[in-house]
Amino acid sequence: MALVVFLRGLNVGGYRNFRPTTLVEQLQHLDAVNIGAAGTFVVRKRISRTDLRKQIARRLPFAAEIVICDSREIVDLLSEKPFGDAPPDVVRFVSVLSRRPRVAPSLPITLPSAGDWLLKVIAIDGPFVLGLYRRHMKVIGYLGSLDRIFGAPVTTRNWNTLTAIGKVLGASAPSPRRG
Repeated sequence: MALVVFLRGLNVGGYRNFRPTTLVEQLQHLDAVNIGAAGTFVVRKRISRTDLRKQIARRLPFAAEIVICDSREIVDLLSEKPFGDAPPDVVRFVSVLSRRPRVAPSLPITLPSAGDWLLKVIAIDGPFVLGLYRRHMKVIGYLGSLDRIFGAPVTTRNWNTLTAIGKVLGASAPSPRRG
């Protein structure tokens, strides 16, 4: 089963910069595929999460939170179409929890809590926190508050990144056999 890796807090605001393509080259023996510049990878060869975490950590130039999901979790999430018909003026996002929260907060969560919302958390699905935000400078701070709200570090990706992961996973899946 393929694994999907999300690195947290890399290539953001000029800090903790690294080249994801270099890491993928170093992991070519695992048939790794890079998705974007934020530290998102699909690893298509079979490997344990523990071994994969070790291999990535020793190749990074700094310590980083490494979140690993089974490809099945991503495929299931994509098949649910959790955002339905989201308005065109909002961005759909998924934050991946590094561990399950002890207590899940009541949903939906809107930030700010009064007035027009800029960020709205609409669902929790396993390790995934799903939400919407409007393009505004304050949203970065609200996304940063998700760690505190859920009591666990999260790493956030645009929904488009998850659909790109789905395409890689679909390309790596064997074709169904006939008759």
